Amino acid sequence: MSRLALTAIAADKLRPKPTRYEVADSGQRGLKLVIFPSGQKSYVVRYRFAGIKRKLTLGDIGLAAARKAAAAALYEVHEGRDPAEAKKDARAKAATVKAETVQWLCEQYLKREGAKLRTVSDRVRAFERLVYPAIGNVPLAVLRRSHIVRHLDDIQDDCGDRMADLVLTYLRRVFNWHAARVDDFNSPIVRGMGRYNSKERARSRVVADDELRKIWLATETSQPFHSLVRFLLLTGARRNEARRLPWSEIDGGAWTLPSSRNKVKVDFVRPLSRAAQELLQNVPRVDGGPLVFSSDGHRPMSLAKPKHILDAACGVAGWTLHDCRRTARTLMSRAGVAPDHAERCLGHRIGGVRGVYDQHKYHAEMQHAFEALATQIEHIVNPRADVVTPLRRKR
Repeated sequence: MSRLALTAIAADKLRPKPTRYEVADSGQRGLKLVIFPSGQKSYVVRYRFAGIKRKLTLGDIGLAAARKAAAAALYEVHEGRDPAEAKKDARAKAATVKAETVQWLCEQYLKREGAKLRTVSDRVRAFERLVYPAIGNVPLAVLRRSHIVRHLDDIQDDCGDRMADLVLTYLRRVFNWHAARVDDFNSPIVRGMGRYNSKERARSRVVADDELRKIWLATETSQPFHSLVRFLLLTGARRNEARRLPWSEIDGGAWTLPSSRNKVKVDFVRPLSRAAQELLQNVPRVDGGPLVFSSDGHRPMSLAKPKHILDAACGVAGWTLHDCRRTARTLMSRAGVAPDHAERCLGHRIGGVRGVYDQHKYHAEMQHAFEALATQIEHIVNPRADVVTPLRRKR
């Protein structure tokens, strides 16, 4: 190993040899220029740390920069820090930062929390269709609020306010989950980023009697969608609770909705009226599949197209499947069902002290309420003509 007072010109003139060799810089302790047989050159700093020989590779950065870096490295050694380990740690952190992207985080969240989510399949579809293609490869370290805002703008333009807000909700949950687990991440989502005002757009639509009659008569066939619509009216269930109903949840005259599928995260036993039980008895089990309301027995049916066809057949417009739930609740009140019992029939959680201390299951009361609902629907669909006996006038 030769030693000379290097200059930029002298370093440039050094030529390769059959084997690598080093030239020490007499102007900076520990600094050496390595020349490889290929002609490549690289500055290194050789030093001792804790009595062990160490090397810090600087690369071909120029003599002035190499001297400055070498001096800084030796100062770190003097202060009890190993610059080679620091560089190694920085390289590992940079690789981690590059790998920890939005898609990586969403997948980690679904892997650890997916089993607890009632709508995990909806989230997976939203991430795969609307998040991963646009911002999935953005590292979390460089993710900014502006990325999210621009992406939500695109979703809003292409898919509407509601879908943009749904994606925002899903991402907020993921980012908050991550922020609670690490030291150096703050969610880029803040209040005021929503696009959909649910209070302003809250529906109060109830299917009127004549509309219900038309819908009921138009669903007389045994098509899965027709049976689903009637089942929603008879049970007041949420749309996806019934749409994804497996036969295994039906046991005799009761439907046990597990906490994993229930919005309020508790098991809910819903007694079925005789009309609802008869409806299920007439639903064919397709190919031995697990699902009740399905075209192939295995996959939940698509609702948009059959709903459009039903609207045209019955002549009722402007109603949604969730309106069936609101209609069922209204009909229970008309039938004289106690409000507390009717709320339990819909699977609503009773809050406050009563919800904590009253652990009665109200099975018989809900059974009565559902029978009263079925009776109300029967009276609407098949109204009885008033029987009038004319009086004979005296002569």
